[in-house]
Amino acid sequence: MLWFFRAGSAPSVEAGFRIAGTGTVTKTITPKSEDIHRTWWVVDAEGKPLGRLATEVARILRGKHKPIYTPHLDTGDHVIVINAARVALTGRKAEQKTYFRHSGYMGGDKHIPFSTMIERFPDRVIELAVRGMLPKNKLGRVMRRKLRVYPGARHPHQGQSPKPLEI
Repeated sequence: MLWFFRAGSAPSVEAGFRIAGTGTVTKTITPKSEDIHRTWWVVDAEGKPLGRLATEVARILRGKHKPIYTPHLDTGDHVIVINAARVALTGRKAEQKTYFRHSGYMGGDKHIPFSTMIERFPDRVIELAVRGMLPKNKLGRVMRRKLRVYPGARHPHQGQSPKPLEI
């Protein structure tokens, strides 16, 4: 919020205002829970590059598309991703990309190729890509719960009347 005052009538610094320049005063506003309105979005992943899709989904989950975005609060929306099994990779990534897991035991590392992962768990491919773009703390875990990924074109969230998100 930006306030303009005449010379000599500006509020004092003790009131929580900070003078940003000549005649202007700025105040940091933290949104309250009743100010945060969550919208449902549906994204069709068919033919979209995985990284570009994941960055847009992460941006919506964090709430960076809203003017009330605050880094330490969850101001984001819910995202439904459909057709996850038809996501695309550019170049030779479809042959070269692997997913790493470790069991915790000596020699327990596993490298799963992208082709195997997209056949068995197409939703996990998008979830892992978005997970890497969210904060690595409690706030990121809360944001990840608002992501729903489905391998086909059907989803059970018609009751929330999601808006289509073009990427």
